[in-house]
Amino acid sequence: QRATGHLTRRSLSPNLDPRPPFFLGGREALSRPAMDTAEAAWGVASLRLGSRRLGSRSSYRERGADVFSRASSAAGAGSEDDEEALMWAALERLPTHSRVRKGFVVGDDGSGVELGLIDVAALGYQERTRLLDRLVRVAEEDHEHFLRRLKQRIDRVGIDFPTIQVRYEHLNIEALAHVGNRGLPTFINTTLNVLETLANLLHIVPNKKIPINILHDVNGIIKPKRMTLLLGPPGSGKTTLLLALAGKLDSDLKVSGKVTYNGHGMNEFVAQRSAAYISQHDLHIAEMTVRETLAFSARCQGIGSRYDMLTELSRREKAANIKPDPDLDVYMKAISVGGQDTNIITDYILKILGLDICADTMVGDDMLRGISGGQRKRVTTGEMMVGAERALFMDEISTGLDSSTTYQIVKSLGLITNILSGTTVISLLQPAPETYNLFDDIILLSDGHIVYQGPREHVLEFFESMGFKCPDRKGVADFLQEVTSRKDQPQYWARSDRRYQYVPVKEFARAFQAFHAGQSLSAELSRPFDRSQCHPASLTTSTYGASKTELLRACIEREWLLMKRNMFVYRFRAFQLLVMTVIVMTLFLRTNMHHRTVNDGIVYLGALFFAIVAHMFNGFSELALATIKLPVFFKQRDYLFFPAWAYAIPTWILKIPISCVE
Repeated sequence: QRATGHLTRRSLSPNLDPRPPFFLGGREALSRPAMDTAEAAWGVASLRLGSRRLGSRSSYRERGADVFSRASSAAGAGSEDDEEALMWAALERLPTHSRVRKGFVVGDDGSGVELGLIDVAALGYQERTRLLDRLVRVAEEDHEHFLRRLKQRIDRVGIDFPTIQVRYEHLNIEALAHVGNRGLPTFINTTLNVLETLANLLHIVPNKKIPINILHDVNGIIKPKRMTLLLGPPGSGKTTLLLALAGKLDSDLKVSGKVTYNGHGMNEFVAQRSAAYISQHDLHIAEMTVRETLAFSARCQGIGSRYDMLTELSRREKAANIKPDPDLDVYMKAISVGGQDTNIITDYILKILGLDICADTMVGDDMLRGISGGQRKRVTTGEMMVGAERALFMDEISTGLDSSTTYQIVKSLGLITNILSGTTVISLLQPAPETYNLFDDIILLSDGHIVYQGPREHVLEFFESMGFKCPDRKGVADFLQEVTSRKDQPQYWARSDRRYQYVPVKEFARAFQAFHAGQSLSAELSRPFDRSQCHPASLTTSTYGASKTELLRACIEREWLLMKRNMFVYRFRAFQLLVMTVIVMTLFLRTNMHHRTVNDGIVYLGALFFAIVAHMFNGFSELALATIKLPVFFKQRDYLFFPAWAYAIPTWILKIPISCVE
């Protein structure tokens, strides 16, 4: 083989591995001679491919050619087919852990065929952009086709996507808080709160906080492959419910009942890594661009089980002698390899969220001009979508967005949920009718009670049974949010044989239990989830998405980037110190200073004191920069992006040289 450069395909058994879903075990073991043969085959294939091209080089990056373009000659189609077969044969000879990092692409821009070898972990910006243009040229038109191609490849070898079913039963949440003027965050109230807390711990005075019920005995099921819309007036408990389902409730709250994922309690896995909560508050570092923000998030959240899934997929395709689409193969390999500074999943999320037009614009804040408020809201959504979590809980993601943009985002999320078996709950405030129709299930929450949970098609039927009808020209979502309000409820009363009387929320909740959708939900909750059906990759037990070394490296690189972006501050501080130094040096020029008595020592101490004070005031600018980033740090720490030490150590290391110079 080494002498002739010819490769023969091994006869492979068409039988698939009987192991269920995808195997999460170790990599394929090959003997040293087999690995040598595989590497030699890959080298021969690369050399043969390179010899057929003008000015070809052995390295893809050194060649600098466009691997996604086609050569001008159509007469060499047969030759290119042979080269493609040669590449597939070489890929199949590699061990699995090497095969998932190698790929080749055949591009088509109307100028011919070009075959190129690539290392998926080293894709540059241009290569990632061209690959995505081939897969999803127009997000509104090609996104569904791309997802169905991806699912078809996985279904073809009998691999199942991990799914998550979330159940909450008899969930009650209560908070203790001061009311009235005592609850205002003033200096006096804060001081009194601290003293009162100490007195309560010592049992000197009773607790004067008043209990406030947020959620009252709520029950329900969030099913995979279905889009769930959470509706309710402000203050109804939507955010608290989403936080409870995502496992991110504040520890000060009193919680009873249980929330389970696939029948597993919250103490059996890491909920923050298994589900992603997207807050309604946009907290981002202003000096970073949109692409850098999403890339850092993807780097910290890791690849999850995508590598294990790709390994099993590659093994089964090899056993069944199946050749996948080259572009799709490169994409799946690129999103499954960790340790990349910028993963192609970042570019994919930017495209489907419509952020590709501002990808290299700074996020900005009140002091630094950046992207618009609607784009910042989409950055908040994309920051969590780049992760590998299978469940998404989104809180008010449409604030600041026009109805058209909201529709496109929800449609994309619906495609991902329905085709890739995700679990999605989205809280929206007054969605447009076309956006409302994209959802499969509805949860209506009011005053901490679940008024309705079930299929979207039956929600109007339930309220009509209660005597309320949605007008023809009224949006269903607006009707649902107003029908439980004492002020707006009378206008929807539709019974002429009965005088209107206000129907409280508790009566709606009791009536739903007797409604057929409520009875079906109760019957389903009475049957426990079969834990044996839980996919091994559905729930995550690791605390962080990457190794501690990788997280520290990511934080160091981000801190260095922010220092370069704020270089004006450090230059101004250096200039300020230089001016102060010149003044102090020339203040007592050619003056003899004695050091014989205590008073002489006091003069030296005064000089030291002045130097320390100047250094202290010079560091106040650094204090402001650190304080501004604290809300982002708290959010990312609570979402388990990184441990606190990984954030603190880079700041300490990179600031030491500056302090020494000062």
